[in-house]
Amino acid sequence: DRAPNPWSDIPLADVVWTAGTNVAETFPITTSYIWRARDRGAKLIVQDPRVVPLARTADLFLPVRPGTDSALFGAVLHELIRNDWLDHDFIDNHTVDFDQAAAAAADMTPAWAAEVTGVPAARIAEAAELWGTSATGMMLHARGIEQQSKGTENVLAAINLGLATGKFGKPGCGVSTITGQGNGQGGREHGHKCDQLPGNRDITIPEHREAVAKVWGVDESEIPGKGLPATALIEAIHAGEIKGLLSICFNPVVSAPDVNFTAEALDKLEFYAVIDFFLSESAQHADVVLAGSLHEEDEGTSTSGEGRIIKINAAVDPPGKARRDGDILIDIAERLGKGDHFQYANNEEIFDELCRASSGGKADYTGATWARIEAEMGMFWPVPEVGHPGTPRLYEGGKFFHPDGKARFHGIAWRESAEVIDDDYPVWLTTGRVVSQYLSGTQTRRIKALVDQYPEPLCEMHPRLADTLGVADGDLVTVTSRRGSITLPANVVNTIRPDTVFIPYHWPGGKAANQLTNRAVDP
Repeated sequence: DRAPNPWSDIPLADVVWTAGTNVAETFPITTSYIWRARDRGAKLIVQDPRVVPLARTADLFLPVRPGTDSALFGAVLHELIRNDWLDHDFIDNHTVDFDQAAAAAADMTPAWAAEVTGVPAARIAEAAELWGTSATGMMLHARGIEQQSKGTENVLAAINLGLATGKFGKPGCGVSTITGQGNGQGGREHGHKCDQLPGNRDITIPEHREAVAKVWGVDESEIPGKGLPATALIEAIHAGEIKGLLSICFNPVVSAPDVNFTAEALDKLEFYAVIDFFLSESAQHADVVLAGSLHEEDEGTSTSGEGRIIKINAAVDPPGKARRDGDILIDIAERLGKGDHFQYANNEEIFDELCRASSGGKADYTGATWARIEAEMGMFWPVPEVGHPGTPRLYEGGKFFHPDGKARFHGIAWRESAEVIDDDYPVWLTTGRVVSQYLSGTQTRRIKALVDQYPEPLCEMHPRLADTLGVADGDLVTVTSRRGSITLPANVVNTIRPDTVFIPYHWPGGKAANQLTNRAVDP
């Protein structure tokens, strides 16, 4: 649940393949590493329904139809096998189940994949050759392939390509997620997900539960069972199964799929409390809003996209009567009669406990201290003991985290998305971000210079689609899905597939792109 490589590995790659990620606009710092790879002669492959800015200088652009990424990866694996562009020693010594992956890809020819994905067969074959014949290579993927009803299959199919060519555990080699927001990984390392405990432990495994309970000074039975993930949580609230909610910096009436359904759910709660630093659109539905803190107003650690634990120092104090989030939570614990478990004089004491609670887990912070993290400009977990240098490159030497030390191939059969085009809804919709806005816009939509740059969402469409519809650039168009409609100006560009429209999702209310999106989730 972190990048397997430090970003310093990217410039060492002979080929860099980005899939479903608009790096230049949503993670600009990472772009500079890719440029450094290009400067030393690396080939660049970009896979996306849109010619995102990074694709303008790509050696190979793969204009994939939304929802068909696993088919493209399967066809590339087919070509790697057909041409024997395989690292047989790595496969034999460091992996299992290659036969399952090969069987699933046996009929996934580039010609077949061209029909499914819309990417010409010759380009798919070229991608396979670039990846299969390069000594080193990095694949970087993000929300575009992950936030689908088959995101897991897409990612496993991408990992297959790294395993088949031995591109793991050595400089300039890896298949890596680019996390979508600051500290997206850091929270999960400490157990913020409904199925996890500190150290990336599994809340359903008795040994994991007992290890953490011992640190916390509680009986294992006091730790709850596996909870609901965010989308299912909204469903359960809407169904009346959950009556109360406390949320921190969570704005689902902008960021969640099918936001009208989400807003209805929040209004059904018997009690809803929000901790946030601005009165977000979701906070408008709350019974109680507690003014919390920005990360610039607090002290602690964050984990960067590459998996580096970074020290954050408070630059200013929270204004007025706003308070630091940790202090608010400690006070709530006291009111709930559990204050004896929350006896922290400062955030460093909380961090020290997290280090102890993560000890022995995959995301092991045992040897990390605030002093070391600050002095060394960050550390990579796991840091399993005091004095350990950290682990910038996971899987070094082909050692993986399964009991037998070997990575798993997966046989990924092709299946369609949860929702596909038909005669009534003949155009694909994809959503995403723009450079001047961030996530649900709670911060960035308050900054005039950023609003002036991109004041409202636009419907990006290809000139061919615009001609078919009789639409000119700037015309108001209404986009309708099976869940709702949104009216906004057209942005006619030749950098998107003619069968697809793109709408950024940062805006609320009648401008919310997520009025249109599907609540279907990856099983």
